[in-house]
Amino acid sequence: MPEVADTTDDKVRCDACPVTCFIKPGMVGACDRYGNDDGKLVRVDPHVILHQTIEHGGTLMPFVQSADDWDGKIVADKSVFVTAIGAGTTYPDYKPAPFIVSSTIDGVDMVTVVTEGIFSYCGVKVKVDTDRYLGPEQATVRVDGEPIGHVTTGEYGSQMLSLGGVHHLVGGTKKEGRVTCEALLALSNCKPVELSIDDGVTIVVEAGKPPVINGVKEDRMRVGCGSAAIGMFAKQWQGLVDEVVVVDDHITGVLSEHQAGKVLGIEPTGIRMKGRRSTPGRYFQVAEPGTGWGGTNITDPLSILGPFNAKVAKPGTTMLMVSTTGEHFGFYRLNDALQPIEEDLPEALRLSVERIAENCEPALATVLFMAGAGGSLRSGVTENPVRLTRSVKEAFTQVTCGGAPVYVWPGGGITFMVDVTRLPENAFGSVPTPALVAPIEFTLTLARYAELGGHIEHVQPLATVLAANPKSVDLQPDNPWPLLAGLTHSR
Repeated sequence: MPEVADTTDDKVRCDACPVTCFIKPGMVGACDRYGNDDGKLVRVDPHVILHQTIEHGGTLMPFVQSADDWDGKIVADKSVFVTAIGAGTTYPDYKPAPFIVSSTIDGVDMVTVVTEGIFSYCGVKVKVDTDRYLGPEQATVRVDGEPIGHVTTGEYGSQMLSLGGVHHLVGGTKKEGRVTCEALLALSNCKPVELSIDDGVTIVVEAGKPPVINGVKEDRMRVGCGSAAIGMFAKQWQGLVDEVVVVDDHITGVLSEHQAGKVLGIEPTGIRMKGRRSTPGRYFQVAEPGTGWGGTNITDPLSILGPFNAKVAKPGTTMLMVSTTGEHFGFYRLNDALQPIEEDLPEALRLSVERIAENCEPALATVLFMAGAGGSLRSGVTENPVRLTRSVKEAFTQVTCGGAPVYVWPGGGITFMVDVTRLPENAFGSVPTPALVAPIEFTLTLARYAELGGHIEHVQPLATVLAANPKSVDLQPDNPWPLLAGLTHSR
C-alpha cells in the first residue's frame, strides 16, 4: 500500500495481533500487513483464492483493487477455493474467522473457514540431503550468532534440523526471538537463510534448492549406505575387480566379505578394515564424521585400511574404493609387499562409478512449516473449539494451508505440517510479538459445520468474495483440489 500525506491526526487502532498498533492515515502497522486507508483498517496484501481451470489443477487468483481485471462472470463454485492468504486473522479471540464461505460441490453444500493464524507455537523442520557431517546431534543452530534451533537425528541420506519453536521465539532474549522469527519467515517463504552449527558447518538452506555447505553446493544425496551400495552393484563389479570398499560414515561395505559377494563367489582378499565390525562386510565407525569421503573426515581412503593379511592376500589384487555418491573414488593394485598402489581407474570400472552417481537423487533442502492451531484460532471456527479438533481427527474436516495439503499429527490438538514449496509465493507473514502468520483453512459440509457449533450466522456466499475482483496466476499442478478433498473427507 503506497504512503500518502498525513493530513490528519486520525489514527486507527489495529486489533489484528497483541501489539495493537495505532496507525496514522496512509501508513501501515509494525507487521506491514494492516494499514490505515482513509480512517479504515484494511489488510494490505491481496487476498488469494484458488481457481480451478482443469481437472485436479487450477489458477491462483489474488484479489486486486481494479474492477477492470474481472469480466463480471460468476465462476462456478466447484472451480473456486478461498484460501486464508491475505484474509486477515481471528484475533482477538472472540471474533469469527474473517471468511466463512459457502459453496456447492456435486450438489453438496460445503463451507470453508479461513483465517491467518498467529503462531508463537511454530517452527520448521529442515531435511538436508547430504552425507556430509553438519554437526553433532543436539548442536545449536544459529543465525547472526543467535540460537534458533538444533541438529536432530540423522535419517537415511539426509541430515535433519529442528528450528524455531516457542522457546526460541519468546523464551529467550528479545534479539533471539526477533532473529528466530525472521529466519522462520524467510525459510517458510522459500528464501535462503545462512545457518551456522556449533562444532559443525555453515550451511545455506533454501526450500527446494540444493544446500550449500561451507560454500560448496551439494549436488547429490547418497545412493545408500556402503553396505546397501555393495548389495546394489556387486554384480556389476564381478569379474572386473577383486575387491570393492564403499566408504560411508555409517556403514562401510566390503565386497569380498559381504553376503552379496559370498553369493557371487567373490574370493577373500585378505583386506583388513579399521572400525567396528558389525556383520560380515559391514563396518561401523571406520573414521570420524566429516565432509570428506562418504560423510567421514578422511581425504585418503587408504587410512581406513589395516595391513592386508599376508596369509590370504596376493600381489596384483585389484581394489576399488568409492564413496556412497560416486564423488570420490580410487583404484589400487597390491604390490609385492601387499601395499595398495594407486593406478588410473579402468574404463570398465568408471562406468560402475558413474552408475552410482546416476542412482543418487538430486540433493535438496526441504522445509516443513509446523504449527499448532490453538484456542483463539479454533474459536474463530466454532464456539466450542474441541468439536473442531474432534472433527479434524475423525476426518470430517479437511485442513489445508494456503490451499496446500497438510499432515495433521495424531494425538491432542491440531498440530500440522506443510511443505512450504506447495504454497503460493510469500504466503507467510509475521507480527512483532514475535510470531509467524500462516494461512489455514477448514473445509467441511455445511451440515457438519452446523453440528459442531459453527458461526452459521457469519457464513457468506462465494459470490460476495468474488465481488472483490479476482486476478488469476498459476497454481501448483501437483496439489489436490481442496474442495474435492474436503468433500471426500466429510462423506
